[in-house]
Amino acid sequence: MNTPEKPSASTAQWHDAQMDFSKSMSYGDYLGLDALLSAQHPLSSDHNELLFIVQHQVSELWMKLALHELNAARACIRQDEVEPALKMLARVSRVFEQLVNAWVVLSTLTPSEYTRFRPHLGSSSGFQSFQYRQIEFVLGNKNANLVAPHAHHPERKAAVEAALHAPSLYDEAVMLMARRGLAVAPERLHRDWTLPTVYDASVEAAWLTVYADPDAHWDLYALAEKLVDLEDMFRQWRFRHVTTVERVIGFKRGTGGTAGVSYLRKMLDVVLFPELWQMRTSL
Repeated sequence: MNTPEKPSASTAQWHDAQMDFSKSMSYGDYLGLDALLSAQHPLSSDHNELLFIVQHQVSELWMKLALHELNAARACIRQDEVEPALKMLARVSRVFEQLVNAWVVLSTLTPSEYTRFRPHLGSSSGFQSFQYRQIEFVLGNKNANLVAPHAHHPERKAAVEAALHAPSLYDEAVMLMARRGLAVAPERLHRDWTLPTVYDASVEAAWLTVYADPDAHWDLYALAEKLVDLEDMFRQWRFRHVTTVERVIGFKRGTGGTAGVSYLRKMLDVVLFPELWQMRTSL
């Protein structure tokens, strides 16, 4: 009696593919692919405009995830739940790694190619990204004047204003150190949250205490390193941004009216968590 042959792997996969999905949610339904893949509307007939649109849309999706994780991490730190925040911040760093790589793809766009569809962009600009502005504010780089570009959209303006008025992620970390008994100046703990983070000697001293004895302050030590990882990746993102812009448009003004490359270069000098960097020299 002959033994039936065992189906090959490829045959088994084919039979699996014949399953009836008509009564269950499909991959495309779950991800909303019909809406997602039909959200690209080039305004010119140029072949390269789709790259420009997709790169920015994908970046906005990554920023949505980054905000989701940053806000959750900030809430955890506020509640003295440091360990979950560490995982969230590690994820945000990897999100920014993806955002860095996105500029690598866009840099394949040459100046000649970009100029063919740039006039169709009007005054639209990445400077107007309300999600990016929230990320900047959550990370402590506050500027009340930068709420104005979102005034035409009440919901987006409200989201940016909420981020402006709330303590930043780093503010929450500093307040956590104070709750743990580390000496932080009262004026640092009760400052105007709408102002950008500035260096404070008492905060540096607190971090020096943490780094001098990591075992005694392990979760604060781990939190500090996750914050440094995050700023490291954020700086890399900014550098790739300005390099790509200079490569594509040189020193032309940005479509949103900014000074373009010269403005972006100034942003390279912004330090989000100043005491964590200064402390490395002092330690």
